[in-house]
Amino acid sequence: MSKKIIFIAFVVSLGGFLFGFDAGIISGVMSYASPEFNLTEGQTGWVVSSPSFAAMLAMLISGRLSDILGRKKILIAVAFLYALSALMSAFASSYEMLYIARIIGGLAFGAALVLAPMYIAEVSPAENRGKLVAIQQLNIVFGFFAAFLSNYLFNKYNTPESTFLTDDNVWRWMLGVELIPALLYFAALFLVPKSPRWLYLKNKIDEAKIVLNQIHGPERSALEITTIENAIKAEKNKDKVIIKDLLKRSLRFILVVGLVVGVLQQITGINAVYFYATSIFKQTGIGTDASFSSGVLLSTISVIFTFVSMYLIDRMGRRPLLLIGTAGIAASLLLCAYSFSGATYKLTSDKISQLQFEESSQLMHLADKEYDNDIDFKNDMKLTLGNQVYLKNDGAILEAATSMNATLVLIGILGFIACFAFSLGPVMWVLLSELFPIKYRGLMIGCIAFINSFISAMVQLIFPWELSVLGNATTFFIFGMIAFVGFFVMLKILPETKGKSLEQIELELVKN
Repeated sequence: MSKKIIFIAFVVSLGGFLFGFDAGIISGVMSYASPEFNLTEGQTGWVVSSPSFAAMLAMLISGRLSDILGRKKILIAVAFLYALSALMSAFASSYEMLYIARIIGGLAFGAALVLAPMYIAEVSPAENRGKLVAIQQLNIVFGFFAAFLSNYLFNKYNTPESTFLTDDNVWRWMLGVELIPALLYFAALFLVPKSPRWLYLKNKIDEAKIVLNQIHGPERSALEITTIENAIKAEKNKDKVIIKDLLKRSLRFILVVGLVVGVLQQITGINAVYFYATSIFKQTGIGTDASFSSGVLLSTISVIFTFVSMYLIDRMGRRPLLLIGTAGIAASLLLCAYSFSGATYKLTSDKISQLQFEESSQLMHLADKEYDNDIDFKNDMKLTLGNQVYLKNDGAILEAATSMNATLVLIGILGFIACFAFSLGPVMWVLLSELFPIKYRGLMIGCIAFINSFISAMVQLIFPWELSVLGNATTFFIFGMIAFVGFFVMLKILPETKGKSLEQIELELVKN
């Protein structure tokens, strides 16, 4: 495998890094932005989830748009949108401006998440395609790591003695720092070539051969040229692609497989955990500072197990990784549910007197009252203090009141992240880039990614409501049972695509 193709894969998938960075950053940002704008659970959910709703549109059209204009041109536009979103978010003066800025970012990462694996699959040799496409997921988890580390450092140096960082501006710096990788991504994209398979589709044969030779060298490029030309010839007599073609009987099986994996990746709650990581860790009562540092641990686990996935994906195959990972996800989420179900909450008068905010004395009438669930406890806190004061001090209040086995929750969350990082995270995108014939690839990946993003957005939108109305234990139990059922569905239908050319996969799975 040439250094050139590794470089191309890393550059193209930097959009994944920016997605991970944005997703990780927002978990810390909302600890400050929510009380500043006095947001309700619904408004908090919308600020967090609005990029995913925008990504739905981008995912639906970006694949087809890239078939017309080219993968590279759309990716350059994506990098520009990332930079614009970072600037607008940092200077947001209202709740409305903040979510509009994040919607722009959503358009960027929606397109990037579709186009990067598609592009990488189209330039990769079959025997290394899995690990090269998985670089997208590696960049995503590197983005999460960078974001959680950045949040931790900003929070650490936001002290009462600091004149530079304050509760009013620290979240703006958290968001604005994304501008740096966005500009690097924009510049680096000019160093990658156009997709050779796309050039063939546009009948730019000579340019495609030059690109293939640059990427693979003369010997391997000759083999790739033969494979592509044979596939193009087979497609010549077929009609133009329209959306209703995706419902053809011949495509039904691969469409169902893609939909199942695409839905399962998000409906098990991964983005709820990532986007609300700081808030989730606060629920265990470990405190605000420890919640930020736990986010760094979470993202470190993501990086480690993404490397595990890249090592195993072309050795073990796609199917074993997906099945083992999904079983682990179910077990981890159910462990979290069990841990939260045993939590109790009580503020003693001594604990209340130690709380360092002005309104804490209002809680004295609740001293020594014990709660066996988080819903009633948080409702009483909000009723007594008001929503804005509670949101600003929830970490300290929960730390003082919560009695539970926080270690079990941490193990469950880290287990979930680890299992996701070597299975549903990277393998879904690898599988989608392989399953569909080149003629339908852009449209089919776009449609499935649209549904994937819709599920993600809904999970993010309702997660604050779930925690508030259903409670921590029930929320994680629902996610765990969904993963449990998903395991058995995939056990029945998942094919294996390891080590096969894109054209060979088409011959085997597309029913004539």
